[in-house]
Amino acid sequence: MKSADLHIEGAKSGAMEMARTRLVVPVSLFILGFSLLIVRLISIGILDDMSDQVTRVPSGKVDIIRERVDILDRNGTVMATNLPAPSLAVRPNLITNPEETADRIVAVLPDLNRIRVLNKLRSSRRFLYIKRNLSPTQVWKINALGYPGLILERAEKRVYPQGRLASHVLGYVDMDGKPQAGVEKFFDDHLSNPERSNDPLYLSIDLRVQYIMREDLVRTMARFSARAAAGIVMNVNTGEVLAMVSLPDFDGNAPIHPGSPEMKNRNIVEPYEMGSEFKTFTVAMALDSGVVKLGDEFDATKPLKVGRQTIHDDHAKNRFLDVPEIYTFSSNIGASRIIRKVGVDIQKKYLARFGLFNKPVIELTGLSRPILPQHWGEIQSMTVSYGQGIAVTPLNMVTAIASVVNGGRLIPATLIRQNKTENTPSYGLSAAPPVYPRVISAQTSRKMRQLMRLAVDEGTGGFARVAGYRVGGKTGTAEKVVDGVYHPKRKITSFVGVFPMDKPQYIVFAMFDEPHGIKATFNMATGGWVAAPVVGDVIRRIGPILGVMPVLNVKTQYRNLIFIGNEKK
Repeated sequence: MKSADLHIEGAKSGAMEMARTRLVVPVSLFILGFSLLIVRLISIGILDDMSDQVTRVPSGKVDIIRERVDILDRNGTVMATNLPAPSLAVRPNLITNPEETADRIVAVLPDLNRIRVLNKLRSSRRFLYIKRNLSPTQVWKINALGYPGLILERAEKRVYPQGRLASHVLGYVDMDGKPQAGVEKFFDDHLSNPERSNDPLYLSIDLRVQYIMREDLVRTMARFSARAAAGIVMNVNTGEVLAMVSLPDFDGNAPIHPGSPEMKNRNIVEPYEMGSEFKTFTVAMALDSGVVKLGDEFDATKPLKVGRQTIHDDHAKNRFLDVPEIYTFSSNIGASRIIRKVGVDIQKKYLARFGLFNKPVIELTGLSRPILPQHWGEIQSMTVSYGQGIAVTPLNMVTAIASVVNGGRLIPATLIRQNKTENTPSYGLSAAPPVYPRVISAQTSRKMRQLMRLAVDEGTGGFARVAGYRVGGKTGTAEKVVDGVYHPKRKITSFVGVFPMDKPQYIVFAMFDEPHGIKATFNMATGGWVAAPVVGDVIRRIGPILGVMPVLNVKTQYRNLIFIGNEKK
């Protein structure tokens, strides 16, 4: 072998030896790391307590930020909420083929007009909306088109899951999310604050009660071909409104026409002459002022002439009537003679106490003032005594009647749930304990409860009787003014009921605008025939829901109009 070959072989051998040496270092490090990993796994599995190694995620609600706060009923059922609803917009300068793009857009959104879409795609403006409130499927299909000039802008839509059920209470928001009516508008400062997304607005409304009231009103309104209807259920001791229905109504999820008749909340916007329900205030003020006693009798033997006006009774007895009989048989003549004895000044003072000279109080906008007589003389005083010549809203009436039966305190109506805790938000309202003015004495209130019970058991409110419940109430029927003249065939009929009368908790009111008599009611369309049965049915259905259970053997305490008391036996 030559010396050159030996040299080459020696060089190869040295290079291989150097390579082996270099390889030893990373292999050793790898073995060391792997050994440490094995040791650590063994220590975890044998020596450590696995329970200490579990990562515990604290439980709690996940904050969801929305543009507008949810509205819930008193039981937590959602009445209004926000859902994602992206909008489709376009940058026309990025659209290369407007005709094709328009065709593809309309194929996904067939409710759009192709010519209008095409005009927007060809516009010289920089940015235009094509359609708002897209569904998830529509969003996916628009994305799949792949046109760079089409933009899906993040947005939310206000949704009312209950549809028409409480539309006048809730109100609605416009396309831009601006509130236009109802609690949406009244509580906008709270509802429009995204930081309060997890602090919903709890209303006093009970959707179960709301549903029952609306269902009965809809059915009766159709049966008697009435123009409109309204109804309220309220707690007489807290002022909480559990139901407020106005018909016709609207769906906040559908297009809104602000000037249409269905947008009017008849419970607060339009004053009505209520008729004989006003006799409740007439008798209450007469008894409370001490001017009249229950045993006093008044001449109702014939119609009463006052100037050029003659006052008649619809249910004439043609004899002297005492106060319980005047109220129970709804005598206009008797009420007029009572108020003549009471006097105009006392009448006006008490009506003001009952809140019947002012707007009703509730967390809504658009409240209307009562319409009072321009001149308040003797004849006006008499007509007001039985509910003609003065017009108030249904909420005015309900709040005032509640004060008559709850012990004599005028408690304002509220749409906010009142069973508050320390953590319950005030929604911007005063947190001071309420002070309710006294309008009549507790003793007068007790007497009026007895009379209202008589009016149902023995008088014009008989169709409001409910098995197992002590119901009291008063009918109301008033002719409407048409072109400055009272029209005998166009009437407002209503009934206000309270239960249970031995310990009042709830007041139920139903009213119908221009109902028409039917064969089953002998063509009568008075409050006793039309509205009283509605109130009775509502009480029968909501009583158990509200925890007022029926009792057996409910007896009339004052049958045959014999008043059990110190004044008449």
